[in-house]
Amino acid sequence: MDKYSENTIRNVIFVSHSGAGKTTLIDSILYTHGAATRQGSVDEGNSLSDYDPIEISRKISINVSLLHAVVGKVKLNCIDTPGYADFLLELRNAVPAADAAILLVSAYDGVEVGTQRTWDVLEKNNLPRGIFVSKIDKENSEYIKTLESIQENFGKKCVPITMPIGNAETFKGVANLLTKSGWDALSDDEKSKAEKLRESLIEQIAEVDDNLVEKYLNGDELSDDEIAKAFKEAIKQNIIVPVFCGNALAQIGVKELVEIIVQDFPAPVDRGQIAGIDPKSKEEKIIPPKSDQPFSAYIFKTISDPYVGQLSLFRVYSGELKANTDFYNVNQGTVERFGQLYSLQGKEQVPVDAIFAGDIAAVAKLKNTKTGDSVSDSKNQVIFENTVSMEPAISFSLKPKTRQDEEKISQALAKLTTEDKGIKVGRDAQTKELILSGMGDMHLEITIERLKNRYHVDVAVGTPKVAYKETVKRSAKVHHKHKKQSGGRGQYGDVWLQIDPLERGGNFEFVDKIVGGVVPRQYIPSVEKGVRKVMGEGSLAGYPLVDVRVTLYDGSYHDVDSSDMAFQIAGGMALRKGVLEASPILLEPIMDVEVVIPGEYMGAINGDLSSRRGRVQGMEAAGRYETIRSQVPLAEMLKYANDLRSMTQGRGSYTMHFSHYEEVPGRIAEKIIAMTKVEHKEE
Repeated sequence: MDKYSENTIRNVIFVSHSGAGKTTLIDSILYTHGAATRQGSVDEGNSLSDYDPIEISRKISINVSLLHAVVGKVKLNCIDTPGYADFLLELRNAVPAADAAILLVSAYDGVEVGTQRTWDVLEKNNLPRGIFVSKIDKENSEYIKTLESIQENFGKKCVPITMPIGNAETFKGVANLLTKSGWDALSDDEKSKAEKLRESLIEQIAEVDDNLVEKYLNGDELSDDEIAKAFKEAIKQNIIVPVFCGNALAQIGVKELVEIIVQDFPAPVDRGQIAGIDPKSKEEKIIPPKSDQPFSAYIFKTISDPYVGQLSLFRVYSGELKANTDFYNVNQGTVERFGQLYSLQGKEQVPVDAIFAGDIAAVAKLKNTKTGDSVSDSKNQVIFENTVSMEPAISFSLKPKTRQDEEKISQALAKLTTEDKGIKVGRDAQTKELILSGMGDMHLEITIERLKNRYHVDVAVGTPKVAYKETVKRSAKVHHKHKKQSGGRGQYGDVWLQIDPLERGGNFEFVDKIVGGVVPRQYIPSVEKGVRKVMGEGSLAGYPLVDVRVTLYDGSYHDVDSSDMAFQIAGGMALRKGVLEASPILLEPIMDVEVVIPGEYMGAINGDLSSRRGRVQGMEAAGRYETIRSQVPLAEMLKYANDLRSMTQGRGSYTMHFSHYEEVPGRIAEKIIAMTKVEHKEE
């Protein structure tokens, strides 16, 4: 087995807007470098990267997948990521496994919403990167126009390394601006453009080193070695973002890209020392990324494989790991055993005996280890920054269609939430509905498709109910006597209750003010039990009653016919009547909503939030983006994820958390009560 470690590995994550060609480019890299016997095709459903049945049918990536090619003595690990907005968490979780990135921009579509979103993730993590302009062969594609758009959006540090020979239908190859290979095939006009681009490139490379800047300004020519050394350092420091171009399906421009990745992109050892946390002292712990150090690694992805079960993908930061050895899970505080180790080629698992610092591999059937966990040598424990989390944006209610599905759904959902950290599952305590939450419509649709296809669980899908509550606005006194005689022992319970509103959040108080034994002591808990039962059912529209004080202050009893049940019924009926006399109202959940949008959408989003009965609490600018903080009723936010995407062309995002309950406006409350009564009749 060849040993690949911190000097001979390149870990590159491929990112883009959906449809820009990440998967096709990786398939082309594997084919052109002997790791595949054919060029994979997303359209034909035989890509090595998109192997999930749902990916094949929908022709999009929905999972992170890992593939590799060997280029000379270097192992190139390619991490393919979804481009669709609903699966952004997959990208964020995989970033810690990479040392560099390739961002794809379609020459046909230009810089899109998802392009900006993924660039922002790379910027936040300060990940060295390059840009590959794809689909150069498409009609109406213009490389220079696309390059200008890239520089306008991402800055002048994005500099071309290759340029197309020909354009659109006449595109036939690429010319290298650094080495000048391919220049002979350029037209005179193209050579003129190439000269200007090369001059700008050399100028930016020179700026990495003060000595080179001085030499360049003096008009002295920089040597090839000086250019090469400075270029590599500029990429490592993220001072220069090299821009490439090509047609991956025709394998044009792919070798030139890979050559730069292998020669100039950072190896794991170039990443520098990795910062973690010592779990005992809670202080920073520095990990040298070398194979002669104690073992440490990070789990960045979990896959449910139908044949081998759970697969855990991990990046080794330091040390050496052999198959069938124990390790310590620092997050869970447990010892587990790595069984057979695998190097992944899409869905193919290639067994390996050991892996070393800098490499990425997979292991099957770990019991307690989850995505985001740090694993290490037990004597040298370290915790790396945990997986990025995102708040779900949309929810569906789920109802199993059969009793058999009901029995299987919990286990199936547990497996899916282990695999996909963007999914949240819970049961609403008030409505009793099973709620599935995720990042968008497509995310939840695919989750439900997996439930059916992978775990054979069929569910009915609906919009979650809003957890309204009831309360009262004024005090009332009410009397109810429960008296029933039907032969033999009868039923008798007689109570007087006072109902008072409490401050919001006061919940419920039961006060006993009985004097003189008009209601015997043994029956007072029965009155409270009956009251509590109705508190859970409500009087106005069947929603729980809150923020109420109920005082039992008078009543009567019968020596023979009084019983626990009679006083329960009397207490409950008295409260039900009394609420209707105490100005009952509906309360609705109000959410703290934070919307992040490009500045040009500010007016539209503010207006939309107002139309949803929202109250803007504040606004804050950060670069090109504006953050709007507001409070909005939950009932107005159930389908906001799709509406926001439509209003901002997919460039907006939001988070939402429960704040408090408020009174529902009268007209809206009337509609809710009427609808609820209809639903209760139908049930």
